[in-house]
Amino acid sequence: MTDTNASFPARVTAGFDRFGGVLWLPVLLAIVALLLIGQPSTWATLTIAGLAMGMMIFLMASGLSLIFGLMDVLNFGHSAFVTAGAFIGATVLAWLGFWVTGSNPALNVMGLLIAITVATVFGALAGWFFERVVIRPVYQDHLRQILITVGALIVAEELVLLVWGGAPIPVPRPAALTGSFVLGGVSVEIYRIFAFLLGLAVYIAMYLVLNRTRLGLLIRAGVENREMVEALGFRIDRLFILVFMAGSALAAMGGAMWAGYQGLITAAIGSEMMILVFIVVIIGGLGSIQGSLLGAILVGLMANYVAFLMPKMALASNMLLMMTILLWRPYGLLPAVKR
Repeated sequence: MTDTNASFPARVTAGFDRFGGVLWLPVLLAIVALLLIGQPSTWATLTIAGLAMGMMIFLMASGLSLIFGLMDVLNFGHSAFVTAGAFIGATVLAWLGFWVTGSNPALNVMGLLIAITVATVFGALAGWFFERVVIRPVYQDHLRQILITVGALIVAEELVLLVWGGAPIPVPRPAALTGSFVLGGVSVEIYRIFAFLLGLAVYIAMYLVLNRTRLGLLIRAGVENREMVEALGFRIDRLFILVFMAGSALAAMGGAMWAGYQGLITAAIGSEMMILVFIVVIIGGLGSIQGSLLGAILVGLMANYVAFLMPKMALASNMLLMMTILLWRPYGLLPAVKR
């Protein structure tokens, strides 16, 4: 039965949720953008670029969302792992040389995968060290978490400057993933397709782990009710370490992919991306991988559409998106936990 006493906005929201709810938001945004742009080929190019950008942001944001949701840690040093992943990925690509720039497509792709793997492994190990040394002493103290993680971020950026210098570093892109192809009058960059497929594969793997394994069950239970998991005798601190390492590894992976996407990186790459990462985590909902994916796609699409339609509004567009969503859903689109 319909609640006739409910307010009009509440009835609209209930009806919206009944027919798929927030999952339709990217589709609605794309339809509005098509009407405003008016050129299907341009719209399709922007949409593909937005989806690829969204998937790379998802890699950086999904781990941070879990860290917020399970560990209740405000880690403002998360961008350090993005920066480290970008520079390590760029360095490995430069070392591999002919693997990346040669004429063998298999070696091209293998070189990129090696660079991404090295960056990801480094991110996991650095995450273990960061959790042990920086985060562990300040659990349950948000003010100290902010101060100490911001301090750690500054130190990490200075270390990057010390090792790689302050000059922008070019990132070689694998020859097989360079350029674009035309499909139905739409120009599609090959690297963007690769980025989208990699992000989708990571999402599927995370979804299966979180929803089809005992470890995932414990993590989801810890996000929703940490005290209950501890009362049942499980070592929540071990989950903390695994989640923090996974989140840091994903951030480094996203940084390595973003470096190839940009083609030129500086030590500020992580700090620049963290604005979008925090927006994704907030609008997606704490502790929610699905929410992070949805938020990242919305942010990627919004950034590309607005940059084309109103370039001067590009920087503010995602802030406005976040404000609008939080006025509608204060806990985000698909929150796993409400705090």
